[in-house]
Amino acid sequence: MNWPETFRTGAEAVQAHRLRSILTMLGIIIGVSSVILTVGLGQGAQDEVKKQIDSLGSNLLVVSPGSTTSTSGVRGGFGSASTLTLADAQAIADRSVVPDVERVAPVTSSSVSLVNGTTNWTTTLVGSTADWLPVRSRTLESGRFFTRAEVASSAPVVVLGADTASELFTGSAVGQRVTVNGTSLTVIGVLATSGSSSSEASQDDTAVAPLGLANSVTGGTGVSVSSIYVEGAQEATLGAAYQEIQALLANLHGVTTADADFTITSQEALIDTANSTNRTLTVLLGGVAAISLLVGGIGVMNIMLVSVTERIREIGLRKALGATPRSIRRQFLVEASMLGFAGGLVGVVLSVIGARVLPPLIDQPVSLSLLAIAAALVTALALGIGFGVYPASRAARLTPIEALRSE
Repeated sequence: MNWPETFRTGAEAVQAHRLRSILTMLGIIIGVSSVILTVGLGQGAQDEVKKQIDSLGSNLLVVSPGSTTSTSGVRGGFGSASTLTLADAQAIADRSVVPDVERVAPVTSSSVSLVNGTTNWTTTLVGSTADWLPVRSRTLESGRFFTRAEVASSAPVVVLGADTASELFTGSAVGQRVTVNGTSLTVIGVLATSGSSSSEASQDDTAVAPLGLANSVTGGTGVSVSSIYVEGAQEATLGAAYQEIQALLANLHGVTTADADFTITSQEALIDTANSTNRTLTVLLGGVAAISLLVGGIGVMNIMLVSVTERIREIGLRKALGATPRSIRRQFLVEASMLGFAGGLVGVVLSVIGARVLPPLIDQPVSLSLLAIAAALVTALALGIGFGVYPASRAARLTPIEALRSE
């Protein structure tokens, strides 16, 4: 029996018992779709994390103050100290000292209540310089950002986030006035939405003002800063910028890198940390889904053993007519592989449908991977063949006389 005839015979055998074949493929269908969707959810989560972290700015380094220790010995978390100053930011901006830095934006932040007539809204007031906009890779929806001259003169101007502007104004916010702690500020611009948020606050719910003005309306000292955002000159030299800033601040603060009173984080570090957790969960869930594939393979072996038992007389007749053990084994392996591959195809179709249906329901993106789909199909086919070997070998070992005498 040649290969085309073997495939035709195998297809007829599978179609002869449609319900049994569908039930046999069910385990593989569930396993394949589960594996693909699990990997897709993990990849979608990683893409979402990267998107949100990228919204912080390109080639970004974030310098944060260290921790405090109270008189009773209680240590605060990172960022609880006031170890970073405006002088530190100015030193980092010196290209002769830190050549791999493009822009620097020192930042202070405080929670304030913005008032517009009878409407008020509590948000985060960020005090910074004119470089804040390019360093954070933000754009304007309308209006303009404040200039260096306005920063130097602590001009009473403010730029609102998209959400903040919509909460305070029904129409255009540009040109309107808001009051912060008794100080009237003119809204000169509205930031375009960033489409991302953290566990603490939305990136679109903010107000940005010149650094000196922000300190004035919030009672800040004008010396300490909450953090320093640093844009590297090139992505390839971001590591060099990291080392230069670390050495500079350690020298300015009179500390060593081992006991530094500041921390420097990069996008890559944040992405790696977040993705490490996502990968662990993906592997765990993928392992659970893979068990379904294994169960499906066992189902294929079980049904093929049943098929061998039902077709003993057929096997005996074909052997009596000259069929070789090899051709008998090949026929049953083809049937098993058809069940595995067909189950894999249906599982892929269901996973594609699930990738379109699930995101709106669970508010989580699903990124299908062609590599995962191909691997799932190959695995389904391999399971069909692998678990079909024993039933096929059992059929091939039957002698014509014993097979023809069985009832």
